[in-house]
Amino acid sequence: MRLPRSILAVTLAFTIAGCSNIGLRHLEAPGDGPDEFSVMPVKPLTQPKDYDFLPAPTPGGANLTDPNPKADAIVALGGSEAALNPNTSIPSSDAALVTASSRYGVPANTRQVIETEDAEFRRKQGRLTRLRLFKVDRYEQVYRREALDAAAQNEAARRAGLETPSAPPANE
Repeated sequence: MRLPRSILAVTLAFTIAGCSNIGLRHLEAPGDGPDEFSVMPVKPLTQPKDYDFLPAPTPGGANLTDPNPKADAIVALGGSEAALNPNTSIPSSDAALVTASSRYGVPANTRQVIETEDAEFRRKQGRLTRLRLFKVDRYEQVYRREALDAAAQNEAARRAGLETPSAPPANE
C-alpha cells in the first residue's frame, strides 16, 4: 500500500520542523536595512575651558566626545563617574543603600540557580514549541502565567494600605 503524497509531505514537514531548536523566541530583522540600535550619537562638540589641559591625542584612544552610556546613566541617576572604576570602594554616602539592599543576604550563585530553574521551566513548557510550520514567537505563550498584571498588583497594594504615589490614580 502506498501513502498519498500529501500525507507523506505533511509527515516530512513535521519531521523537519521537529528537528529545529531555535528556542522560544523567533526574532529576525524584517529586511537587510541598517540596525538603528547600533548607531550611538556622539556628545555635542564644546569648547574646552582651558586648551593647555587637553589630553594628548592617541590613535584608537578615547575622545572627549565619545559616548559612555554607563557613565552617563550613573551621572543621570545622581552618582559619580568615579563609581565606574572597579578599584574604588563604595562611597560612604551609599553605605545605607548597600546595607538595606543586602539585609536578607545575597547568595553568591543566584544567577546560576535562576538560569537552571528557568531552563527546566522552559523545557517543561516548551515540549511542543519545537514543532513549527510557521515562524511564531512562543515566548509570550510560555511565560503568560508567570507575568504580573500591573493594574492588579497596584490595586492589591492599595487595598493593603500601601501608598502608590507614582502609579496612576485609582478609578473611583
